[in-house]
Amino acid sequence: MRALVLREHGGLDKLALEADFPDPVAGPGEAIVRVRATSLNYHDVFTRRGMPGIRIPFPVIMGLDIAGEIASVGPGVTGWLPGQRVVVDPINRVEGGLMGETMHGGLAELCKVKAHQLIALPDSVSFEQAAALPCAYGTALRMMTRIGQVQAGERVLILGASGGVGVCCVQLAKLAGAEVIACAGTPEKAEKLKALGADHTVLYTEVDFMKDVQERFGKPTRRAGSNSGGVDVVVNFTGGDTWVKSLRCLKLGGRLLTCGATAGYNPPEDIRYIWTFELQLRGSNGWAMEDISALLELVQAGKLKALVDSTWTLDRGMEAMGRLENRGVVGKVIVTP
Repeated sequence: MRALVLREHGGLDKLALEADFPDPVAGPGEAIVRVRATSLNYHDVFTRRGMPGIRIPFPVIMGLDIAGEIASVGPGVTGWLPGQRVVVDPINRVEGGLMGETMHGGLAELCKVKAHQLIALPDSVSFEQAAALPCAYGTALRMMTRIGQVQAGERVLILGASGGVGVCCVQLAKLAGAEVIACAGTPEKAEKLKALGADHTVLYTEVDFMKDVQERFGKPTRRAGSNSGGVDVVVNFTGGDTWVKSLRCLKLGGRLLTCGATAGYNPPEDIRYIWTFELQLRGSNGWAMEDISALLELVQAGKLKALVDSTWTLDRGMEAMGRLENRGVVGKVIVTP
């Protein structure tokens, strides 16, 4: 089969399109999926570069999020037949492992998965839409609803709003009835975020987002009630030098939600703001299988848009990853083998 293969850590040049990579064979409890779409996540960039403490079994085919059709099933698999449309939960929740990292992922024509990772894909949801959902949108759903409990009438500041997780956070906050402030790097991204429902945008490349938020919505104080200043919730999965500034945007009793640290996992800290304003720091890790099913229902109902930035063929997979790595996207980058 054709596959985009990584045989050692490094830059984009370490990826190679191979025309004769061995086809996967389904063993007991396994299924082979004919990949129709896979989406790239920044996790793929980290996998390619190498991550401290995580050993990658080379060669590896990246691509966490996979949608397609069942090509074949192995012994003992029931309830699934060749030709069925499916989306794959990237996490093997029984034996452990992650697609595109410790197991071959979706940047190939075929992919082997455990049958318990399969989720039926309705005909009304395209392969491209489905591939956009599991990792990024699943992470956003868990963080915003189950962990963050964003409510109607709250004011929510979202950093990194134009990426896969961010665009879903914007939509989920609006679905909850919140007022949304979305941070973007360019005017073009800001306009797209407004089209998704953002009430306000902040161009962090032109202004200090903390000062801008404080000027618009007031500087946080110890006064209770509507005049206390600040926002109710900050969504920050960037870390780095945005961390303390995010704390300083939160009102008394506010919540900071995090699910990652794309700009640095060991930022400076100032715990004075945490205890002075009785802030809540809530971490959210990944998604549950039922989160993916919930996302499919929201897309079917027209309540959530699986925003696709661009679609690329497998032979242009390196270019697709380069676009993601350069942070030039709004939404998800899709590769269609």
